[in-house]
Amino acid sequence: MARPTVSAGYARALLDYAVSCGVDRTVLLERSKIAADRLLDQDNRVPMAAYVALMRAAKTLCDAPALGLEFGASTRFDAFSIVGLICRSAGTMGEALQHLNRYRRLIAEVDLGGERERFTITPREDGLWLEDRRPDPDAFPELTEETFARFVSEVARSFPDAPFVTAVRVTHPRPAHAADYSRILKAPVTFGSDRNAMRIDPSWLSLKTRDANAYVFGVFNERAEALLSRLEASTTVRGQLETLLLPRLHLGDADMAATARTMGMSRQTLYRRLKAEGAGFDQVLDGLRRETALSYLENERLSVSETAYLVGFSDRSAFSRAFKRWTGRSPRG
Repeated sequence: MARPTVSAGYARALLDYAVSCGVDRTVLLERSKIAADRLLDQDNRVPMAAYVALMRAAKTLCDAPALGLEFGASTRFDAFSIVGLICRSAGTMGEALQHLNRYRRLIAEVDLGGERERFTITPREDGLWLEDRRPDPDAFPELTEETFARFVSEVARSFPDAPFVTAVRVTHPRPAHAADYSRILKAPVTFGSDRNAMRIDPSWLSLKTRDANAYVFGVFNERAEALLSRLEASTTVRGQLETLLLPRLHLGDADMAATARTMGMSRQTLYRRLKAEGAGFDQVLDGLRRETALSYLENERLSVSETAYLVGFSDRSAFSRAFKRWTGRSPRG
């Protein structure tokens, strides 16, 4: 697969949590090499490598070995991801799990090889297990920590009296902060196991979500499908170009020849490949500017002048002319 990514909302949630622990935001961004403007829209994408660097920097600067667990337990899934909103509006927890598998790439891209689902319900002799099937989990055990902690904490918030996890197994070795596992996951933990899994009470699957709403679910589902399609399109040359250009929009220096070299091809090759996909360099750049500007302004996050800068225009008047060409109207303010 192409270079894996995570949602900007996911990365921003981790950044905000680390800042709440007393760490300087600028230092964290510098260490993780994440551009601050990439985090303004939670549907943007951030390289997984940058997210890993952010987690590791946060743990060090916070002097918090258990930060992965604490982050998963202390943050609400629906606050930073449309997938969390979908899960909350599904009918039952079993249905929510199905949707979590469907849209898992919108949270974090994990190469599952031949596996179709990341999370599976597996009956075994000793009970029913909710397993995380992602490969090479020990390369980033913090993802296991935050994922399991989030499962446990989300269920506890919505169903404080419902039985859920009775045992936990993880593949990575026992860490120095092992005591925090039992405290946060509220179940005995086995380290160095053959799988990453939580033994669950079967009744959890049929628990009815308290915010189930067919209309709301439909709205969120439609948005998630569009985001998933856009993410899957990133395997095209156009998608790769958009991924490369988006974090550099604010620099206003998009050059086709230089961009082609960064992509490991000549300007003419990039031109031919884009043309084969029915696109052109200027068209892709203009579309990115339009989409990003509309996102910033429609959510009233930024002023017109700030938006103009962030999408690569040297002055407000040039941005206003482009905006009117895109939409037929002038930007607000």
